[in-house]
Amino acid sequence: MKIKEQLIESYKHHLRCSLGKRPDKASSHDKYQALALAIRDLMVDKWIDTQIAYEELNPKTVYYLSLEYLIGRTLGNSMINLEVFDVAKEAMAELGMELNDVREEEMDAGLGNGGLGRLAACFLDSMATLDLPAFGYGIRYEYGIFKQIIDKGCQIEEPDNWLRKGNPWEIMRLERARTIHFYGNTKPKRNSKKSYQKEWCNTEDVIAMPYDTPIPGYKTENVNTLRLWSARSMYDFNLHKFNEGDYLNANLNALQTENITKVLYPNDNNYEGKELRLKQQYLLVSATLQDIIERFKVRGGVIEKLYEKVTIQLNDTHPALAVPELMRILVDIEDLEWEEAWSIATKVFNYTNHTLMSEALERWPVSLLQKLLPRHMEIVYEINHRFLRIIANKFPGDTEILSRMSLIENGHEDKVRMAYLAIVGSSHTNGVAALHTELLKHGLFVDFYNLYPEKFVNVTNGITPRRWLKKANPELASEITNLIGGDWVKNLDLLKGIEKFKDDKKFQKIVHEIKQNNKKELAEYILEHNGVTINIDSIFDVQVKRLHEYKRQLMNILHAVALYLDIKDNPDAKFVPRTIIFGAKAAPGYYLAKLIIHLINAVADVINNDQEVGDKLKIVFLANYRVSLAEKIIPASDLSEQISLAGTEASGTGNMKFALNGALTVGTMDGANVEIHDAVGADNIFIFGMKVDEVNKLRGEGYRPQDFIDASPRLKRVLELIRSGFFSPGEIDAFKPILETFLYDTYMVAADFEPYYEIQQEISKEFTDIDKWTEKAIVNIANMGMFSSDRSINDYAKKVWDITPCPVIRG
Repeated sequence: MKIKEQLIESYKHHLRCSLGKRPDKASSHDKYQALALAIRDLMVDKWIDTQIAYEELNPKTVYYLSLEYLIGRTLGNSMINLEVFDVAKEAMAELGMELNDVREEEMDAGLGNGGLGRLAACFLDSMATLDLPAFGYGIRYEYGIFKQIIDKGCQIEEPDNWLRKGNPWEIMRLERARTIHFYGNTKPKRNSKKSYQKEWCNTEDVIAMPYDTPIPGYKTENVNTLRLWSARSMYDFNLHKFNEGDYLNANLNALQTENITKVLYPNDNNYEGKELRLKQQYLLVSATLQDIIERFKVRGGVIEKLYEKVTIQLNDTHPALAVPELMRILVDIEDLEWEEAWSIATKVFNYTNHTLMSEALERWPVSLLQKLLPRHMEIVYEINHRFLRIIANKFPGDTEILSRMSLIENGHEDKVRMAYLAIVGSSHTNGVAALHTELLKHGLFVDFYNLYPEKFVNVTNGITPRRWLKKANPELASEITNLIGGDWVKNLDLLKGIEKFKDDKKFQKIVHEIKQNNKKELAEYILEHNGVTINIDSIFDVQVKRLHEYKRQLMNILHAVALYLDIKDNPDAKFVPRTIIFGAKAAPGYYLAKLIIHLINAVADVINNDQEVGDKLKIVFLANYRVSLAEKIIPASDLSEQISLAGTEASGTGNMKFALNGALTVGTMDGANVEIHDAVGADNIFIFGMKVDEVNKLRGEGYRPQDFIDASPRLKRVLELIRSGFFSPGEIDAFKPILETFLYDTYMVAADFEPYYEIQQEISKEFTDIDKWTEKAIVNIANMGMFSSDRSINDYAKKVWDITPCPVIRG
């Protein structure tokens, strides 16, 4: 049977037999579910064959541990990787449906907060595409990243119950459930002569229930697995209490247990929130290590040789408890000597750092760890004692370095430095951009680099071209394929082949027309959701990312006010039209970030309704930024705002997605912007502002923001306009806390504002020559090869994991 007929029959089967619906009574979501199950069917045989191949060949396998996976929607990506997208479109048309309408029914799986979670999702795609034996592990949060509502200009958070209509992609594995321990106490192990060996007893236990999702590679038979854990109670419903009328307590234990995996990032501004977050982290690492070790033993492994078949990647410090957990298993359960266990652990683990800011590094209170995981706290103390002995021997009498490098930070409340634990317990520590890694080695982790230089490597982040070009921008992807063939989807370096067409007028026209079509689609979305009519011939100037002060969305909106004043000062002057588009979620407890969102919307409200301004300038804040919305925004963007203060952004991957879709970057020399600059050339990117050494020099000399404000009449005027209540009538002090940040200006907005304004003037001028602009866009697209997540994963495989492809051969 041909694939189209197979899909149609499978769709009809699932609509009737899986969902119990007649075609004429099926809802839009029923149709999506039926198609999703039909597509999943195409993966299942490959999925099973992949597991059989891994069992028989027993290759060294990477296990990727991440508390976040910002997956987005699965249907479109699966159809692309299975090479059935066009066939499915035809099949749906024969059934009287538009495929895109069906796809819109899928909920985003928002199991992450930002770049870290999206990176993890891209990496899963690449590991499968490259035929690497890999397994992803995470948490099945019932409520993902919150749904953002904008009410009177302010962010309101609503729960994102992404599972409320079911998830057709997952399969529960009841037989793989694991028992997880919390609380209790420790005592010396019976009949043991080892002082460091203990029994962990009187624990409170929960069940970790696994749900598996297939991860298909592109143009390959390999289908890997993402396993997400969900907390379940050990105890049944209490019928006795229920019959006595105590309805609440009848199910209280189950409710309390299931809260562990209820919400992504519970607010940890209070003790209960911190405890819940730590429970999430331990549930992930404990269930996962049990899973890994059982699989290793079933395949004939001897625990002393664990590192020969297992490598574990810790995506940031969130899973760093895996280090003491593996030591607990090896020492207390497997009865290994401490030194041998430590040698195994440090060969198995690898740690990716995602931040340059010391305040963002996880530190857990010792008192909380002692209460929740008493055995693990003992192990951390033992690790620290032995580690500090090494340091003391190497630097006799140097008490300062002992304090700096200790895994325990002493203070008003002693805390465990999770990043230090991850570094000491790992074989490799990697940064995620060339600049980031250098700053880690010579700044944040300089003591550890001096001690273990061989541990530190760089693996620049990347993005999957399957989702971020072929899926998100199908028209452009199709034209590129027409020009150079389709192999670029799996080998992004081949995009270099379009560079020779950069000044070809015919190709330029095609690229420009595709951009205009994408801008038109986004303009329609904005009109529908924001009620704002925008000029599609304007510069679509876009900053979409997590809202944080260091990302400097504030500088962007201050620049918008400066442009507004330029128009008001000289309304008849020529002005290159610009639409400034924001999308960002602020953490619920991050007051200043939420106030910046309020400011953006307040400025937008004034500017968008000023008739004198008209369509010369529009400000749009797109609510509830998420993966599926990013897929609409990025292909329509002309200008990509990557304007963090130099030395604060680890890498960024949004910058790569925009450039891959032909947006030009305006940015600082920060994160992966540096490598994008080197790849596309200085003439095809707009760089401004201080470099890292200049930032450090200014800070060392004593940064005084007011000096820069006084030297910039433009910035001073912008701040005074906000201070006057112009954007907050009736509430003159609404944005006073933002203005007060300029007393210290941690992220040096004042220092970089004038260079930012000047580069934006240059951008406006260059945009008027659309052929030249399009030529630069083509150069950007052509030079994105190194920013493929396939390249990143190949780097990990060779530099860090020491694993090789294991392609599945099907008869």
